[in-house]
Amino acid sequence: MEQRSIKHIINEIQLVLSEKRTALSVLRTGIAIFALPLSVLTVLVATSRYYNIFEVLGLFVPLLVICVALAIFGVVMMIRSTRNIRRYDRMVDSLLSQSGYLKSLLGEARLLEEQEERD
Repeated sequence: MEQRSIKHIINEIQLVLSEKRTALSVLRTGIAIFALPLSVLTVLVATSRYYNIFEVLGLFVPLLVICVALAIFGVVMMIRSTRNIRRYDRMVDSLLSQSGYLKSLLGEARLLEEQEERD
């Protein structure tokens, strides 16, 4: 009976970890979306001596609005994915605490990692 519940717990942990990988992918995408407006503004500042801002104001204002919207969207994606990652970590800890065998196995693995880091 214990073996069957361990298999069930491992399957649930694998499912949660796949969701965590998806959240990490969303985090990576959010960082890229946030960085895009910053690089566009960097190019605009670097080339600002070649144009007069008041002559291109009709193009500049919509571009700034789009950049601000992209930056906000990127930040929202990063915040949501960070919350999801933390939630998935708590779920994995909860699932591991349901089995003494898995908990002891993870504890031994962590001890081995700590010893390798010290060496």
